[in-house]
Amino acid sequence: MPRIETVTISPDLTFDALVAGESGAPLVLLLHGFAESMNCWRAQVTALADMGYRALAPSQRGYSAAARPDPCDASHYHIDRLMDDAMAIVAATGDRAARFHLAGHDWGGSIAWALADRFPERLASLTILSRPHPNAFNRALQMADGEQAQRSSHHKAFLEPDAAAVVLADDARWLRERWAAAGVPAQAMAEHLAVLGNGAAMEAALAWYRARGAIRAPLGPIRVPTLYIWGDADDTVGRAAAEGTRDFIAAPYRFEVLPGVGHFAADQAPDRVSELMLAHIRAYPV
Repeated sequence: MPRIETVTISPDLTFDALVAGESGAPLVLLLHGFAESMNCWRAQVTALADMGYRALAPSQRGYSAAARPDPCDASHYHIDRLMDDAMAIVAATGDRAARFHLAGHDWGGSIAWALADRFPERLASLTILSRPHPNAFNRALQMADGEQAQRSSHHKAFLEPDAAAVVLADDARWLRERWAAAGVPAQAMAEHLAVLGNGAAMEAALAWYRARGAIRAPLGPIRVPTLYIWGDADDTVGRAAAEGTRDFIAAPYRFEVLPGVGHFAADQAPDRVSELMLAHIRAYPV
């Protein structure tokens, strides 16, 4: 069963992490997105450990109470800082030079794409849920039909000064309604709100958007074996961006569409996501 551990990478940054598997086993790092927590990976952490991997899913910068720099200074939450955190967490688990497997959903997917672009030699495989390659996403945002721009319109709302209060109002009604519409189980909602359902955590989570910075800058072609999982009921990512991702992969690539699955695939279809991820990771040993 997964357990909660802490990973310290500096005197000011200690992360809560969902961990399973033996030390020294091949590492799989799993990065969550918004609006979730490390708990979105609970089924995958368990499945990976059962197959002989060490799985580690941190609640990332701002989500972990002991890794929460002042969100009023958005530079603390720039994607470069989030990437630094991920690599430091890997280093803290053992061999600083060893290759590892990487998975990311939503914002965690954005970080994972950027890490694959910058450190391809460190990654044995890449698994992405929902978030298209940034170049495909940019291209879709600029399409004349405006579909992807409409799907992404909530990003602008998150930049408003009162965004955290709005999202958490009425017992986090905005979050609960969105999760429910996407088929997220009630238990998973409770686990995410235990991490994110307070003003300090929400302000820090939204600081990621305010510090977006290089998040949409063009990346090079990805040279890491990649599995991209997209649910065709995802309200934030349209088909053009999802299907267009293949244009920016220069390595073995598998695109899996989950019919009827929304944005939160790991919560909504945990067994299928675990099955696909395990098959992909086993095909590319460290």
